[in-house]
Order: sequence, then structure tokens, then C-alpha cells
Amino acid sequence: MRQLDAIDERILVELRTNGRVSHAQLGEIVRLSRNAVRQRIERLERDGRILGYTIREKELGSPTLSATMLVYRQDRMRGADVLAALQQIPEVVECDVVAGELDLVVRVEAFSPERIQEVWTAVAVLPGVRDITTAMSLRTVIARPRSTAGHGR
Repeated sequence: MRQLDAIDERILVELRTNGRVSHAQLGEIVRLSRNAVRQRIERLERDGRILGYTIREKELGSPTLSATMLVYRQDRMRGADVLAALQQIPEVVECDVVAGELDLVVRVEAFSPERIQEVWTAVAVLPGVRDITTAMSLRTVIARPRSTAGHGR
């Protein structure tokens, strides 16, 4: 994988801030042509720096619910199947492999408690999942954009 230069870093920051920014607008920001920006984005995708694009919708009049699932696996060393299955569930918006007693911290967002229950059931029956502890979020009190965390801005 190639080293990122300052322009690549800036492109990634801008895309994190506004995933809908045009190549022309990015070009103005980083002082490159639209085509040069497109080529850099394609290279970042090929190199695995950009893994995909996500659409997050919110139904009118219905707040998005979120839950954190603490997943305990049978065998930590052979848990790739669980991770692959989680990637296929659209409501799984974040998954961290963690050290310590538990194995995975999974953030789920859905439009109803029933859908969170369906996701929980789908995860619970995965081969290799030993147990799940779930915490429903009542209210978000801190939500910082990821693009600025730790960058001293």
C-alpha cells in the first residue's frame, strides 16, 4: 500500500466531512484538476483506503434507534465468518474487534426496536457466536465527527 501524501490526506478529510463533494470542488480545495482528483480517489479505492460508500437514511417522523452489541465468540482466532456476516447486515454501522474479555463491539442503527431485535437474532444464531450483551441507546449526548477527532482542529 502506498504512503499517503498531504493531498491524499486532505481528500480523505474532505470526503469524511462531505461524501457528496464533487471532484471539481475537491480539485479547487486541493488545487488539482477534476481528473487528477478522480484518479487519486480511484487509487485510494484500489489501495483499500476507501472501502465503500454508505447511504444513511432517516425516516421522517421516526428517530433512528441505536444499540451496542457486545459479542462474545467461541473461538477468537477463527472468527472471520462472524465478521463477514456482520458486514452483510446494513444496520451494522460499526464493528470493532477489541482486546479483553469480549471480542466485538457492534453498533447497530435501525428505525424500530423490532428491527434491532431481528439483527440481534441474526447475529446470535451465527456459528461461532457464544453470547451477546445488548445496550439500547436512549440518547446521544456527544457525537463528534470522526474526521476531526485527534487532528487538533
